[in-house]
Amino acid sequence: MARNKYPEETIALIVDESLKLFIEKGYDNTSIQDIINNLGGLSKGAIYHHFKSKDEIFEAVCQKIGTANEAYYGSILADSSKTGCEQLRLLLQGVYSNPTSDAMYALIERIVREPKFLSNQIFEIYEDVAPNYILPIINRGIEDGSIQTDYPKELAEVMITLLNIWMNPLIAKCTADDLQRKLAFFSQLLNGIGIDVFDDEIQVQTLRYLEKTINLTH
Repeated sequence: MARNKYPEETIALIVDESLKLFIEKGYDNTSIQDIINNLGGLSKGAIYHHFKSKDEIFEAVCQKIGTANEAYYGSILADSSKTGCEQLRLLLQGVYSNPTSDAMYALIERIVREPKFLSNQIFEIYEDVAPNYILPIINRGIEDGSIQTDYPKELAEVMITLLNIWMNPLIAKCTADDLQRKLAFFSQLLNGIGIDVFDDEIQVQTLRYLEKTINLTH
């Protein structure tokens, strides 16, 4: 197959096929040759015309997932038929029900062990996710009476910190039992301020998802 005369289509093809392979085999076990073999005849030169390395492909894959996450969580935020508390519950369910969950699982080990990727993730937590997705939902809950707090900004930041860092077994090393206790504590913490959203069902599903990550540490 000749190089696609539309560069954006070639780039999208490389990124899409790379993501499939990263999910199927893991980042470390996927070679440039594996990617080439799944591009329908696209040459190695065509890949290196757009990406200097597998790391650059990885960054493009992360951007693709980030865009999908924005759309997913944006749809929750835009649903005015639900209360803030109901939206918050859906957001927490997104840890395991988000369409990109499998992709995030496949990439998380690579993200965590590479300082620049991890620092970018932490930066996005406080500069994007907390203020632009969680905080508006909490404020909506305050307005409709389904959430009571005098500290909406602080609550948004604490929630995302606990979810993305403290409950990430690749960052805060823990066993499955430790993680179960963390999830129960997080639920109790929210319940203590009148936000009953992290119920048993979400805890069980979140534990099942995060236990896969625990396996990466052994």
